[in-house]
Amino acid sequence: MLATWGLMAAVGMVLLSGGVFSTLLGVRAELEGLPTVLSGAISGAYYAGFLVGSRFALRALGKVGHIRVFAALTAMLSAAVLGIGLLGVPVMWLVLRAVTGLCFAGVYVVAESWLNGLASNEFRGRLLATYSVIVAAAFGAGQLVVFDFDARALSGYAIAAVIASLAVVPVAMSEQATVPEAQEHVRLSMRELARIVPTGMATNLLVGLAHGAMMGMAAVYATREGLSVGRTGLLLAALQLGGMVMTFPVSAASDEIDRRVVGVVACLGAMVAGGLLLLGPASSPMAVVLMILVGGFSYPLYSIAAAYTNDWLDPEQLSAAASQLVTLYGIGAMIGPFVGAGFIEVLGTQGYLWSIIVLHGFIAVFLAYRIRAWHAPLTKRPWSEASVPARAFFVPANIVSMGIHRRRPRSTPPPTEAPP
Repeated sequence: MLATWGLMAAVGMVLLSGGVFSTLLGVRAELEGLPTVLSGAISGAYYAGFLVGSRFALRALGKVGHIRVFAALTAMLSAAVLGIGLLGVPVMWLVLRAVTGLCFAGVYVVAESWLNGLASNEFRGRLLATYSVIVAAAFGAGQLVVFDFDARALSGYAIAAVIASLAVVPVAMSEQATVPEAQEHVRLSMRELARIVPTGMATNLLVGLAHGAMMGMAAVYATREGLSVGRTGLLLAALQLGGMVMTFPVSAASDEIDRRVVGVVACLGAMVAGGLLLLGPASSPMAVVLMILVGGFSYPLYSIAAAYTNDWLDPEQLSAAASQLVTLYGIGAMIGPFVGAGFIEVLGTQGYLWSIIVLHGFIAVFLAYRIRAWHAPLTKRPWSEASVPARAFFVPANIVSMGIHRRRPRSTPPPTEAPP
């Protein structure tokens, strides 16, 4: 962990900044009376920036290295956040939101290529889970910070910009940081990634779609339910809190149980929690608890999908894969707010909750299909050697596994995940 503490601290500061300004912008869009579609477009612009940022970061890593790329991205992020606070023109919000997406995608590529270079398959889920917990905790903390902020004032955005600017300090000053060498990375096309591990590729896309709808329209849902800025931040922070609490145990279980089965269980948990949210008002304390569960079951899906994908790749392919996975997640997350906005337009405010249920249902169905198409042992070690998280998931994982009725392959598996 000493080799990664500077990186983890820096990523946490970037996400803290993101939690502040993204919540403020979502609330501000509602206060300005923007149409639902335009609010969705602003959220979608963030993920459009993802598509550019993931490519930019991978190329830059091969030329100037991780620390210099990270420093450049945080400087750009700080300037974009200040611009959002200064300008009251929705068209400019679209542009600057895309810039913030570029910066965040780049930060994720830097962090994930760095971490994957240090991880083995046996502990990859745990290391990525630790990273995801820090991301969720920092983003959630940022959403809580906005409790007394005025979404139309510059002060909140200025604070977020200062935090983003300071994020470069722990990365640049860490003496223990083991920084990967700057080198040209092995190319890995989407087609090649799909040939090697179709499950990981498609799951990343679907998870991005679900998370884009869930996070992109959460502020709109809360505001239309009549919640104040502080209560809106609390509801959004509940999603992050759930991810912070549950990502590590869920991802740790996926190191010892078929990651796809753990993914199905997590999707079912998010769907049940989303269904229960339909039964009560968003202002109730129980709604906060249920949002914690939604985030707790949903956010580990990215770590699970990324870990499963990297399990099948050679070490020299990991950096290129990190870029492609961020791109796939970004494509899904860019479309997600429009899907969430469509649910709200058709079904009313409750359509937001239905989008959570339906989109996680898609992920569960896809993973169930892949489990049937490609057999793997349910557990990777005996019960006596299993960790506490793996034992907690053992019973539901067995139930899901038996319900899917796996078929065994007819011959020796080829060196890719795709079935013969």
